Amino acid sequence: MVVMNHLRVILQAPPYRSPWRRFQVPRSMPVRPCSLYTCTYRTRNRASPPLWENLDLVPAGDRQSPINIRWRDSVYDPALKPLTISYDPATCLHIWNNGYSFLVEFEDSTDKSVIEGGPLEHHYRLKQFHFHWGAIDAWGSEHTVDSKCYPAELHLVHWNAVKFASFEDAALEENGLAVIGVFLKLGQHHKELQKLVDTFPSIKHKDTLVQFGSFNPSCLMPTCPDYWTYSGSLTTPPLSESVIWIIKKQPIEVDHEQLEQFRTLLFTSEGEKEKRMVDNFRPLQPLMNRTVRSSFRHDYVLNIQAKPKPAASQVTP
Repeated sequence: MVVMNHLRVILQAPPYRSPWRRFQVPRSMPVRPCSLYTCTYRTRNRASPPLWENLDLVPAGDRQSPINIRWRDSVYDPALKPLTISYDPATCLHIWNNGYSFLVEFEDSTDKSVIEGGPLEHHYRLKQFHFHWGAIDAWGSEHTVDSKCYPAELHLVHWNAVKFASFEDAALEENGLAVIGVFLKLGQHHKELQKLVDTFPSIKHKDTLVQFGSFNPSCLMPTCPDYWTYSGSLTTPPLSESVIWIIKKQPIEVDHEQLEQFRTLLFTSEGEKEKRMVDNFRPLQPLMNRTVRSSFRHDYVLNIQAKPKPAASQVTP
């Protein structure tokens, strides 16, 4: 009950007008909760971070996330619709360091920023987006594809406002959330991502935030519409199996220096011993009896080709 009560406490950022004005959350105020809980579990080789300490977790079920997506085992579903994304840049509120990742949060009292279609029966409102990344470029993503890790993964978090009255309610119920996952890979400099990176000095420490208005996260989407989808869970407490995952097939490109700037953020507050914010991902979970569906045909990936037919002159009578 203590965990659930904390999940219901949402502090709203003051409506500052000056760009990137830094705000330190006073220690006398309630701790600002994560608005997805998908922030971190533990690193590949280290002990669990504070998020996982002293919590009464729900028992792990059979639909936990993240998973390894296997091309060979995913099933093409021609009934999957194209995903429709409609974001209003004016709904962007602020960017803040919650001690496990940095979150860009959006005003979600109306249907101004929504997704629909794809595997979804209803439209879902955008609540926030955040990233997961590694200490080096060899790993960092939560999901993997054929056991391949990416340096980072973007999660855009949406909630079902048709069936639920609030994000907090939706986050605890089946199909309450829809999360778009986008892989990041090394490549060209990403101009739009740099707008986020430029705020990092102002949110270096835990519990700091700055105003971050007029940003359209569609610019962080790949051009290819193809995706995988499966039923899964939150990847941090309370591990609720409430998420429809939509994992984009095509990654976006960012350069090494931009990823290095992610690693300048800290898990710790000002005055504490500095601990770099890296490896903030949960280990892979078993697929169990779930099916990963794809919106695209993928026989060509497996190099399956029809054998050439023999010429008429070669056919034995």
